[in-house]
Amino acid sequence: MYTIKFNFEEKGMEPVVFENVEPGLTLLEIALMNDIELHHNCGGVCACTTCHLYIEKGMDHIDDITDKEEDFIDRARDPRLNSRLGCQSLLLDGEGEIEVKLPDQTQFLGE
Repeated sequence: MYTIKFNFEEKGMEPVVFENVEPGLTLLEIALMNDIELHHNCGGVCACTTCHLYIEKGMDHIDDITDKEEDFIDRARDPRLNSRLGCQSLLLDGEGEIEVKLPDQTQFLGE
């Protein structure tokens, strides 16, 4: 089981923590199940960059990045070394702590 903390770049958004999260889910699925708005225009099939996020802690608890995901991250706004796509960030079997930062998605309004 995992403890997952979601931090937000968007002003006024407070961090939220979820405990006892089952492995085998993606960070996108966890966000959506807990009413955290994380854009996912392609439906979570690794065909866009709208669920781009940053793994601040616990990268070793998440499935390895694929070449396809890496190609999409290169097209994301403000990619970093700890960038991942939420739809491809699958929690591995095990337990631990994961900390994620969601970019300010209001910056995409009007694009």
